[in-house]
Amino acid sequence: MQSQDDNTQHASPLQAGARVAVVGAGRMGLPISRNLAAAGWNVVVTDIRPEVADAVRSSGARWKPSAQAAAAGADVLVTVLPGIPEIRSLMSGPASLLRELPTGAAWLDLTSSSPLPMRAIQEDARSRGVAVLEAPMGGGPEAAAAGTLQLFAGGDATSYEFLLPLLETIADRISLVGGAGSGYTAKLLVNLLWFGQAVASAEAMLLGQAAGLDVEALRALLANSAAGSDFLRHDLGRVFAGDYLPLFGVDRCVEELEAVTELFREHGVPSELSQVVTRVHQEAAARFGPVDGELMAVALLEERAGTPLRPQPIAPSD
Repeated sequence: MQSQDDNTQHASPLQAGARVAVVGAGRMGLPISRNLAAAGWNVVVTDIRPEVADAVRSSGARWKPSAQAAAAGADVLVTVLPGIPEIRSLMSGPASLLRELPTGAAWLDLTSSSPLPMRAIQEDARSRGVAVLEAPMGGGPEAAAAGTLQLFAGGDATSYEFLLPLLETIADRISLVGGAGSGYTAKLLVNLLWFGQAVASAEAMLLGQAAGLDVEALRALLANSAAGSDFLRHDLGRVFAGDYLPLFGVDRCVEELEAVTELFREHGVPSELSQVVTRVHQEAAARFGPVDGELMAVALLEERAGTPLRPQPIAPSD
């Protein structure tokens, strides 16, 4: 695995001013486009929602009404899409955006996807003379705005080095995990463990609360024990405030967990615990619908326990 520092000695022919087409101007794509434009890249943006055109122009980028128009003749195509169905729809078949890119262009996919459905699409891109790098993102809209994303890159070293100046514009933690598919896999594993920590932590905390323990004190105790995690230290406090992280749909969480399940099957690796985590999220999506909330599985467990996870107010002293 190569870190950013391992590759900074290589000069890339990609320079600020190159034409960068960004497909997706949502919570992540818009701030990424703003940072690219501010750094001097010639940025053109598109989205299926025409109502974001003014926000795109205000970001310093140009607007195109269609993905084909944005991608045509681009030096770099950047896809920042919600998930696997959208990226497959745009990058495969007779309307594939790969048809719009000239030989020598590069495609950077920031979407959280899976190596299995993307394998043939990436091979198609390379057969057309288009360099390919996947780099799914870690971090939310605030990190995107600040240019402090974490990127899990997968692809060949030449494509990575070519795109490194652009990657450094949007992220401060960049790792080349391995070859094609490795970046997608690494990000799926990060998400699997985080979703698993959410389920396990919620169950433990609900039991502690039912047994009469103060949940805030219990969280602090567990966070500083051998069972400590970033979820306990940071994310569980949002649940205490009734915040279920509405930045990502629970249906998208299920999509990623089901993609991990396919990888387990593909490689013949046991996945008993991961199947439980997936099932709880599937049940949360069935119960609440495709609502925004990365922690809706926790909301489901609270509902089943008959009580939310909330610190109890301190009774006034006599």
